[in-house]
Amino acid sequence: MKLRKRALGLSLGVVWGLAVFVWTISATMRGMGKTLSMLGGYYPGFTVSYLGSLVGLIWGFVHGFVGGILIAWFYDLFCKILYKSEPATK
Repeated sequence: MKLRKRALGLSLGVVWGLAVFVWTISATMRGMGKTLSMLGGYYPGFTVSYLGSLVGLIWGFVHGFVGGILIAWFYDLFCKILYKSEPATK
């Protein structure tokens, strides 16, 4: 089975982007987020605020998308190395 890189990238991008968005909104509403604010070191422009949640959504999507593509690429590579052909699907 070969993984579709773009599909996995989009899936992980949406999930990770929404997760960062929801965590940031939740922390902003509760007045918390000291630990979450450390994401600003990885996501330029990110702060624990409503605007920061949108920045986190975008950066989370980008990182999830790239991560999904890399996971699919490595999966396909290792399948080729280990099985020398396409593994049986049944």
